[in-house]
Amino acid sequence: MDFQFSEEQSMLRDTLARYLADHYDFEARRAAVRSDAGWRPDCWRAFARELGILGAGFPEALGGLGGGAAEHMIVMEQFGRHLVLEPYLSTVVLGGGALLHGNKALAEQWVPAIIGGEATVAWAHAEPSSRYCRHDVQATATYDGTGYLLNGHKSAVVGAPFATHFVVSARTSGARRDTSGISLFWVPRNAPGVTLREYPTIDGNRAAEVLFDQARIPASHLIGTEGRRWR
Repeated sequence: MDFQFSEEQSMLRDTLARYLADHYDFEARRAAVRSDAGWRPDCWRAFARELGILGAGFPEALGGLGGGAAEHMIVMEQFGRHLVLEPYLSTVVLGGGALLHGNKALAEQWVPAIIGGEATVAWAHAEPSSRYCRHDVQATATYDGTGYLLNGHKSAVVGAPFATHFVVSARTSGARRDTSGISLFWVPRNAPGVTLREYPTIDGNRAAEVLFDQARIPASHLIGTEGRRWR
C-alpha cells in the first residue's frame, strides 16, 4: 500500500502550512478568542476563496477538487498544529458529508455554499442527559403531512454561535434509547422556533445550547431515510 502523498496532496499541505504560518500565530488566535465574533471570518473566507481548501474533499461535480478522507486529514493536521478555531470539522467533514451521502438535492444546493465559505454548519446531536449513550435521543420530529415539527434540546453544540445551519438528530419513532427511529435534519439557524444560549468553551472555542420549540422543518430537509440514520 502506498502511503505517499500525491503531488496535488503535497501542494495542498504545503500551501496551507505556509498560509497558517504567516497568518495564524498564537497571538492571532488569542485575539480571535477575545473578539466578539470568537473566530476569524476573514480567514474562513481566505480558506475558501484564496486557498480553495474547503472544496478539497468534495467531488468536482459540486465544485470541489475531487478529494476525500486523505484531503480532510491533510487539512485537519495543519489546523491542529495551529489550533485553528474555524469550523472545518463540523462544516466540511460532518455537515457537508451528511448532505453528500444523505440528500442529493440539498448537497447540490448547499455544498457549493460550503465550498465558497458562505455556509457554516454545527453538528447538533448531544443532549443534556445522553452522556456517552449516543443513541439516547429525546428530541423529536413529528411529521404533520407537509413537514416536521422539531422539539428538543441539544447541548454543547460546538461552533453553533457562528453556524448558519445545523445538522440535527431527532427521534421520528421508537423509544428514547432505540437505535431505530433516529433521523437527521438540515436546519437553518434562523428558522422560527430555534433559540441559542451561547457560551465560551474551556479551549477558547464557542458553543451553545440549542433549543427547538415547534421549529417547522420542510420534508425536503430530511437527510437520508427517515428513522434509519443511527448507522
